[in-house]
Amino acid sequence: MTPIQTIIKSLNLLPHPEGGYYKETYRSQESIAQSALPDKFNSERNYCTGIYFLLTSDNFSAFHRIKQDEMWHFYEGSALYVHIIDEAGKYSRVEVGMDLDNGQQPQFVVPAGSWFASSVKNKNSYSLVGCTVAPGFEFDDFELAKRDQLIKEYPAHEKQITLLTRK
Repeated sequence: MTPIQTIIKSLNLLPHPEGGYYKETYRSQESIAQSALPDKFNSERNYCTGIYFLLTSDNFSAFHRIKQDEMWHFYEGSALYVHIIDEAGKYSRVEVGMDLDNGQQPQFVVPAGSWFASSVKNKNSYSLVGCTVAPGFEFDDFELAKRDQLIKEYPAHEKQITLLTRK
């Protein structure tokens, strides 16, 4: 087996709708009542959730957004590019990795409501990271970008949007 196949099998990872592979590793037992959450949430949420996320260099995680902040944690492999279009329309790219001398960050937080995508920095490689979301993630909070709609909203970022969307 290749190192990637070993990770997928050992961690019991499944295909993720945005690209890559994942497994939920943590979901707090307690939850926050809907009445205590902002109106953007349609039901109660666990306090926090966490996943493993594996991305290979021959794939990408397509632009999507969620209603919460998402913290990324680097584990191994190539550095991971996290591409962000914030709510004001500014594009940025952060390297999540361990080369601290060259500006990589072992943790990074994507602000709630931002569109974001990810890709592996090095060819013929992979990135194994973790993601933590609070309040806890539910697929109701997930919106996968539609290419034409996102380009219409942010035409200055057409190149990045085209590269990191599937439709």
